[in-house]
Amino acid sequence: MADNEHPEEGKLELIASKSFKSYDEMYRVVDFLNKTLKDKKVIFGLTKDKSNDTMSISVYEI
Repeated sequence: MADNEHPEEGKLELIASKSFKSYDEMYRVVDFLNKTLKDKKVIFGLTKDKSNDTMSISVYEI
């Protein structure tokens, strides 16, 4: 394998991101998705912005 075949190996590539009104149970959805789809080489992230009461879900390719 050449050095340039996988130059960013181990890094996550952002596929999509969406913001929405804060939902207290959303972490459970993200946990479910991560456990269910881990073999599909995707991972989900969740961030909360308390200043404007929103959350953002991000989808990454591993």
